[in-house]
Amino acid sequence: MPFPSSPRARSGPRRRSLLAVGPAALALVGCTAGGEGPGDPEDGPSAADRRARARAARDSEGLVERYDAVIAAHPGLAERLRPLRAEAAAHAQAFGGGTGRKASPSASSSSASPSAATVPGDEKEALISLAVAERELADRRAKALLGMPGELARLLASVAAAGAAHMYLLTEGAA
Repeated sequence: MPFPSSPRARSGPRRRSLLAVGPAALALVGCTAGGEGPGDPEDGPSAADRRARARAARDSEGLVERYDAVIAAHPGLAERLRPLRAEAAAHAQAFGGGTGRKASPSASSSSASPSAATVPGDEKEALISLAVAERELADRRAKALLGMPGELARLLASVAAAGAAHMYLLTEGAA
């Protein structure tokens, strides 16, 4: 006698939830995995490592500013973009930057960061511009991690993977 099918809704997380949360968990693992225990070298990170972390933090802060500009230009996208923006801000903090400040488009300190005037007027195009920024940054980080020591390489890999997931989430349903 076959068992009747259950009328319950599907349990467990959905694919989209996993894609949004998974990279954040990887980034946290990368942020806390090793590198600061009692058996580490006494001299600490090299100047090149500090520069790489500072550059990665600035890149993430620039991405946060891009999210802010798109949210300011397209308030209807705010709910969709806030979690991705929050992860970009967490990435900046993981690299030692990011004060959690919310940059205003008019007070942007980086010439690479767009102002609200440079955000595409169409929501779909604005999402695509964010996806392109996420992809370019993820690609740069994936290339940069090859020459980095363990902890920093893991962190760059985790954040690059998160950027790739963000790109997917930004373009999902855009076609």
